Amino acid sequence: MTNASYGQFCPLAMVSEILCTRWTPLVLRELHCGSTRFNDLRRGVPKMSPALLSKRLKELTSVGVVEVRRRDGNPEYHLTQAGLELRPLVDAMMLWGHVWVESTVTLSKLDPSLLMWDIRRGIRPDPPLPNRRTIQFLYPDLVPADQNWWLVVEDSEVGLCYVDPGYEIDLLVTGSLRSVTSVWMGLSRLSQEVAAKQVQIDGDPTLARQMGLWLESHPMNKVPRRVS
Repeated sequence: MTNASYGQFCPLAMVSEILCTRWTPLVLRELHCGSTRFNDLRRGVPKMSPALLSKRLKELTSVGVVEVRRRDGNPEYHLTQAGLELRPLVDAMMLWGHVWVESTVTLSKLDPSLLMWDIRRGIRPDPPLPNRRTIQFLYPDLVPADQNWWLVVEDSEVGLCYVDPGYEIDLLVTGSLRSVTSVWMGLSRLSQEVAAKQVQIDGDPTLARQMGLWLESHPMNKVPRRVS
């Protein structure tokens, strides 16, 4: 990181040398969201190359923001106390983006992999589901390889499958990627997208009601926006 030094003693300059390299804020976002394994981090930044992710993790480790722990011989990446104290800064940046970035800009950067990964970790079954439930998301507007995704919910655990897990489907959510992203990010209400026939939910009525609550549970949903 010294190669990109601003050459100033100002704390903002020194922090910027650590945090403002490409992809670094998003890696921190994933770490603050609880991802510790390399492959899980990659799912949160699917367009970031593995080599660059590895480089950024090494950089964050070298400055004391991240520490590497071994579990069953495999590396896990955990925030140090210094890294944990960056949480308010990361949250503030996310909040500013939600409040001030226009929805047309947000919805021009659609990514089904990131959306489904974010939904998976954002769902908090409360109360926990006593039996396994399988929810299929179908995006007909995408290429075949990206159309189908499955969430498997059991007790309080939520798993994301990229191929058919082979379980009976309890709920089918069909919609455009743009509309589901819009609901998840609080840019529109699920009822609006359903009324416009952009989203359709079929299957178990109780689970459908829970899914409606889950899809509108993103923390940013409760924050008023200053731009449309």
